Amino acid sequence: PKDAVKALKKKLSKNCNHKEIRLTLSLLDMCIENCGPRFQSLVVKKDFCKDKLVKLLNPRYNLPIDMQEKILTFIMTWARGFQGMVDVSEVKEVYIELLKKGVEFPSSDTSRGGPKTSSQPSTKSSPPSANPAKRSLLPLPTGPTLLLTPEQIGKLYSELDMAKMNVRVMSSILKENVPGSENPDDMNLLQKLYKTCRMMQERIMELLVTVENEDVIVELIQVNEDLNNVLLGHER
Repeated sequence: PKDAVKALKKKLSKNCNHKEIRLTLSLLDMCIENCGPRFQSLVVKKDFCKDKLVKLLNPRYNLPIDMQEKILTFIMTWARGFQGMVDVSEVKEVYIELLKKGVEFPSSDTSRGGPKTSSQPSTKSSPPSANPAKRSLLPLPTGPTLLLTPEQIGKLYSELDMAKMNVRVMSSILKENVPGSENPDDMNLLQKLYKTCRMMQERIMELLVTVENEDVIVELIQVNEDLNNVLLGHER
């Protein structure tokens, strides 16, 4: 495993050859799927996932959108853990760090190597068959971190429960309505829910920057992913 990861690092390091990078990412995907914890535990370290993979999102490498999205998909998927004893704490740090910067990750309904955004401002991305959509960093506030009290956590969780309910209703409306023959009442409700969910997502991104409570951060990340998926579905 050490030799394999060393070889992958060499191919990804300061490489501007898009064909080589694409093939290396495909090989990495195959290795992750077919190799065990000894290999997986090496690629989830910061010196690989951050110093090699995430660095490729720098505009100087000018990676095609689908390759940027593949890298972000790796980080997001690995941060959720593997079957078996693999310590994913370092890649989870990288994932949270990118979220705090406002990076928009691929929705979980896209393919494994599938799509969405670079970690740089003013980048635009879209699936190959869709209209281009803005994928840029959110203007996040900077300030002191905050350790929430139990009362504040309780209040926040009730708001997050409301956000989850809105996500479920939005998903249901999107599934039940066919483009071109939508129910007007459903569409009015959908627009209101869209605005509410968008505002909630912005608040979650602000909280991710300031909140210190580990369990709260995990919940915020999960709700943010759910919101992101349903908002993307609405845009499509």
